[in-house]
Amino acid sequence: MKLVVAVVQDQDSNRLSNALTKNEFRATKLASTGGFLRSGNTTFLIGTEDSLVPKALDIIRDNCRAREQMVAPISPMGGNADSYIPYPVEVEVGGATVFVLPIEQFHHF
Repeated sequence: MKLVVAVVQDQDSNRLSNALTKNEFRATKLASTGGFLRSGNTTFLIGTEDSLVPKALDIIRDNCRAREQMVAPISPMGGNADSYIPYPVEVEVGGATVFVLPIEQFHHF
């Protein structure tokens, strides 16, 4: 048995949740925040049999695509913020960060 931990951007969350349910994967969704943009993420916890891990990874890959987005950089922590003029920069957002962990025991009460 494996635990698949997938951190995805909030924009991809509903699409991934629907795809996992359609393919009969059970998942727990957790709200999370992180990354250098400090934007909202959703962390999915998916417990599955070893043989179904490739299928789960395919579903995640198909529903969580990376894309380019214009963002305003965060102001610097030191110095005079009045003279700081943020220029939008293009960054890659989306996609998924996935960890696959071995599970020694599983209990359902």
